[in-house]
Amino acid sequence: MSKIIRLLVVIVSLLSPVGEQASATLTQEQTAACEQLSLDADQIAELQDKPLYKFTETEVDLYLRFLSATEPDLRQRILHLARKNIGQPYEIYLLGEMPFEPYDPQPIYCLDKSDCVVFAEHTYAMALSQNWPSFMKMLQRIRYRDGHLGVTTRNHYTEADWNKSNRWLVEDITAELAGDKAVKFSETIDRSKFFKNRYQLQVDVPVEKFDDIYLPYADIEKAKPHLEDGDFVNIVRGTVKPDAPPNETFGGSAFVGHVGLIAHGPNGEVHLIHSTQPRVREEPIEEYIARSTKENAANDAAGKPRLVGFKFLRLREEPLQNLRQIDGPDAPRVTLPSGDEAKF
Repeated sequence: MSKIIRLLVVIVSLLSPVGEQASATLTQEQTAACEQLSLDADQIAELQDKPLYKFTETEVDLYLRFLSATEPDLRQRILHLARKNIGQPYEIYLLGEMPFEPYDPQPIYCLDKSDCVVFAEHTYAMALSQNWPSFMKMLQRIRYRDGHLGVTTRNHYTEADWNKSNRWLVEDITAELAGDKAVKFSETIDRSKFFKNRYQLQVDVPVEKFDDIYLPYADIEKAKPHLEDGDFVNIVRGTVKPDAPPNETFGGSAFVGHVGLIAHGPNGEVHLIHSTQPRVREEPIEEYIARSTKENAANDAAGKPRLVGFKFLRLREEPLQNLRQIDGPDAPRVTLPSGDEAKF
């Protein structure tokens, strides 16, 4: 009986119009776009149902060509790609400069796994790109200061490096949202020590005293009505004295220890999409706060860092136009450690 059923399934599939099931998931406009771009509509339909972290490089190229042509809204492209990666396994410290430098032997991109920064960078870079080569260049432009690829020019510190280097892409709106609830914090950033300890590199970089602010997590309601899809979230962690006033940090101990992207749920609720153990997830920001603060008392007593608040960075309306003003008409420009311009 099982052989007869299998035979009937094969016959039905052969009699059905080619690609009928797959192409049914595409709209007429999307199918027309595939035809105009010389893309296989059946293949694109299959990719729509496939998790992004299971894509090959060739499939990423095809899908970015399709998505950039059919979704004109940058924020919607970001949400689409971020949600398409929900379930992606988490692994920290994934990326390096191989094959261009030997100090960090990890590759310059990763599709099947992510940590929080890798997830955000890949999502932004894909949403701003039209194919695989443009994604690869955009990713390096986001990861490195002024697009200069190298371990010493990588944006290692989110608040002091990444946010500054990518001001063409995002704008810090923490002060505007926090108002009189803003809490100041400071860090002493010793990059020379960092490079020596992690990469055994002797690099002479002056010690930086970095000052910043965050919105305490208890005051998240001040920010929620103003957040937009695709905004960049910095999760600020710090060590807090058990007997200190609420959310008061001390000793320059606060730092950005995690990042994510803002999304809105079906009823307008504010969600956080982020890569965290064990995999990429989307959750209401209140749930993230509740989960992250369960061990506050124990962490404070042990002198361990924990969630203290958030920084919020607004996705700019015309980031590519901003980047062209910096890099010129050939933006994004990426320079290899050799000094040559990258040709991906």
